[in-house]
Amino acid sequence: MMKRIARATTLVLGIALAGASLMPVRSALADPMLADFDYPHEVRRFEFTSQGQPLSMAYMDVPATADPNGRTVVLLHGKNFCGATWEGVIRPLTEAGYRVVVPDQVGFCKSSKPRAYQFGLHQLAANTRALLDQAGVSDPIVMGHSMGGMLAMRYALMYQDEMSGLVLVNPIGLEDWKAEGVPVVTVDELYKSELKTGADSIKKYQLSTYYNGEWRPGYDRWVEMLAGMYRGEGGDLVAWNQALTSDMVFMQPVVHEVQNIRVPTLLMIGERDTTAIGKNRAPAELAKRLGNYAELGRRTAGRIGGSVLVTFPDLGHSPQVQAPDRFNAALLENLGQVSAQR
Repeated sequence: MMKRIARATTLVLGIALAGASLMPVRSALADPMLADFDYPHEVRRFEFTSQGQPLSMAYMDVPATADPNGRTVVLLHGKNFCGATWEGVIRPLTEAGYRVVVPDQVGFCKSSKPRAYQFGLHQLAANTRALLDQAGVSDPIVMGHSMGGMLAMRYALMYQDEMSGLVLVNPIGLEDWKAEGVPVVTVDELYKSELKTGADSIKKYQLSTYYNGEWRPGYDRWVEMLAGMYRGEGGDLVAWNQALTSDMVFMQPVVHEVQNIRVPTLLMIGERDTTAIGKNRAPAELAKRLGNYAELGRRTAGRIGGSVLVTFPDLGHSPQVQAPDRFNAALLENLGQVSAQR
């Protein structure tokens, strides 16, 4: 049975006018590995070999600051995000007694960006499992946002007997864009598009797709984080990895398998979200109906047995960034219930 908890309250923090939000953002950072971008906690390294090459995954491993409850939450970032983007969620979890592990996936942020790698959700899930094994993490609650939610679903389908819970925050992959009619493009075409990425284009996309036309100064930090990786020497490799992973998420939808998830699941959905990979190249009528998260959230929760659905009708793709206090209160209220079901 699906439990739907609606949370519709008025945003109380000041928001910048949409017109002003299109002013250029300039990043002083210029490093494809984010060497000059500070994460909220110590960054560790998981060194391993995959597909015949040495790779390194950056991750944070943050202990509980209250009485430990013996549980670990693993936070998986989205495609246009990094482990650092979870900073507002880490502290409430550790204060509630959870250990929190936050990796950067291969191809992203502070982790290796290989020139040649067969990116796949199965591969990233296996990489994550190997990192957790080295860190001594067992039966984690895996929590993913955006692409990280898509990865978390794949992880649950592969390793459900090794998990105690699954949390999905506006995951992508809840619809099959290719089957819906979005044109397929080559990796080379995706790469050409990625080479044009900069702070201004990142902000414009996030404004329209993530935040429903409402911008706050605090969001600029995350724009600068992403833009810095594209700037200067090594930016072309960042663009190449982004093209490869765009192809991955487009070609590997999980929507057809969500009914097979057997892990206790909590879905947290900002219903103003309109994210859909490839929507910009879809016919206008098709683009209008893609990324309807109010519908996608309800539909997905109905297909995952025993799932709990928490909705934020006034929030977009990143409810944990837009309204951290509301999001964290809802998370902690429901997290124990979900993980206790196992």
